Amino acid sequence: MVRHLKTKSDTTTGGVSSTSSSVAATVKDVIDTIRSRGDAAVREYSQKFDKWSPSSFKLSQSQIDAAIAACPKQIIDDIKAVQTNVRNFAQAQRESIRDFEVETQPGVFLGQKNVPISSVGAYIPGGRYPLLASAHMTILTAKVAGVQHVIGCTPPIAGQIPNGTVAAMALAGADEIFILGGVQAVAAMAVGTETIRKVDFIAGPGNAFVAEGKRQLFGEVGIDLFAGPTEILIVADDAADPFTVATDLLSQAEHGPDSPAVLITTSERVGHESMALVDELPKNLPTAALARTSWKDFGEVVVVDSLDEAWKLADEYAFEHVQIFTRRPREALEKMRNYGALFLGEKTCVSYGDKVIGTNHVLPTRKAARYTGGLWVGKFLRTVTYQEVTSESSSAELGRLCGRAARAENFEGHARSGDLRAHKYLNDEYGWIAESSSVEMKSSRL
Repeated sequence: MVRHLKTKSDTTTGGVSSTSSSVAATVKDVIDTIRSRGDAAVREYSQKFDKWSPSSFKLSQSQIDAAIAACPKQIIDDIKAVQTNVRNFAQAQRESIRDFEVETQPGVFLGQKNVPISSVGAYIPGGRYPLLASAHMTILTAKVAGVQHVIGCTPPIAGQIPNGTVAAMALAGADEIFILGGVQAVAAMAVGTETIRKVDFIAGPGNAFVAEGKRQLFGEVGIDLFAGPTEILIVADDAADPFTVATDLLSQAEHGPDSPAVLITTSERVGHESMALVDELPKNLPTAALARTSWKDFGEVVVVDSLDEAWKLADEYAFEHVQIFTRRPREALEKMRNYGALFLGEKTCVSYGDKVIGTNHVLPTRKAARYTGGLWVGKFLRTVTYQEVTSESSSAELGRLCGRAARAENFEGHARSGDLRAHKYLNDEYGWIAESSSVEMKSSRL
């Protein structure tokens, strides 16, 4: 039995609404204009949206060095520590993906290789907050995968170069860094301009305009995910600490006014106490306005009779972040299927994943966890195959099989490629080969 102690506002859709026509139209206009007018259009949009029009959007090495030098030593040390965690996990992921070759029958070799994408554009948001962590998650992960050239784009903040973000991008291994934000950055990297090279793949989170830009450009370039507002779901039993529950719900609600935060619990007491604390704790929270709006419109508290019901309901939500505050948190690994990332036990929190622990924070939202995971090393690799047949008899047998299989689908041209090998290596006779040979002989006499 499911009982709602709090539901989201009747006027909201939990962040699942379709992109507004005005956003889509604006984004299309930006992309089309940059496609036709290149750098000039990029400059106009940057001035219009960010009040930013430097002589060069690309930072020189001296500007990058100055940005790093302007950061307090503790920030640089922390960036390096976090990037060590991200690099170690990404390298472990890369090592789990292997090339292989198998001989499936005598003289028939099939292989698989994992080839890095050649060029990647990483978008690092910077509207409300300088998201240093997104540099680690996109640029560094791409580099560990073996991507040769990574461009990083991030917007100015209040008309200034965001030194911390630039430091994170540089230390992550970006080959070029541009202070350029919004759709104009995504479009420039996707279509290419006189000064910004065209990339093969774009990664990184962003606002509704950036997300819509990636959606419209998908196909022309690859993308990591169709990202939506940040989501958090906590599954708790009666042993959970309501103060911790409330703190962690608010930690994600502060992302924006449309970030869903949901608690599913087997304890009505935990539910009520957590709700009361969510209302109380923002009093000394600098981002209280955002967190309160998000909680008011998109927050939910649901009481269920058992953890089995909780696991089932959590899978229906299929949220980006799922925290497990139960006596046996690892049970979720067995019982749940649909999530972007699991955070097991009260010693763990989503903020660790967002900022420092090493797993990637670019994760599926809006129920996309039903069919995809988040950004990881594998997203920057193309898994390709190759084939080689060295045995004449095996080639001939495959040719016979190919002929039959292709004619079952009425693909005569395919069938004849198989017939030819059976003819060459086992002397099979085919009327079309005899006819073609006769024509070839007559032609050679002329």
